[in-house]
Amino acid sequence: MGETTGKPAHLSSSVPDPWSVPVLPRPRRPYPKVVVKADLLPAVSVLSTAGLLGFPLAWLWARLAPPQRMRVINDQGGLAPLELESWHRFDDLAVYGFLALGAGLLIGIVTWLLRERRGPVVLIAATGGATLAGWLGTTMGVAFANGRYEIGAAPAVGDVIAKAPQIESTWIMLAAPLMTTLAYTLLTAWNGREDLGRRLG
Repeated sequence: MGETTGKPAHLSSSVPDPWSVPVLPRPRRPYPKVVVKADLLPAVSVLSTAGLLGFPLAWLWARLAPPQRMRVINDQGGLAPLELESWHRFDDLAVYGFLALGAGLLIGIVTWLLRERRGPVVLIAATGGATLAGWLGTTMGVAFANGRYEIGAAPAVGDVIAKAPQIESTWIMLAAPLMTTLAYTLLTAWNGREDLGRRLG
């Protein structure tokens, strides 16, 4: 006896089963290409605008960072901090760090809102602008603080003076670009679209 195939005898094996579900091939959607040429000019604008944020960052830090109260201990201008005043060295760095993180977050969010220019080119520009803002903030901030707490006349021994706040670590200038990159990357992951919504702008 022959094997039974489950099909009627009058149907050929070449005829598809009428009860089978056809499997349609899934169309492959082309991955969107990175736009470079059209985003170059907006990227330059983002970089320069973000870099200018370093000036208000420096000015604000010079106003918020606390100075150290120092006592003149000899005729050569030797200084010694008063009790607990040396803690302001950390306070100055922490105040700048929080301000820089806020500036980096602002740069990342505002850059993301440029919907028609979303992509790696503008991200690189925003990160570069935040780095420039961090460098300007550290250098100009110290200059602003020195001008604010400038000593007009030579102090005498025993006098208490206010020493201008200082930024003692150059690594703090990376706080702004790191926050910019983090904010933009998180918004990109949250968006989930292949073109980041550029065509919806």
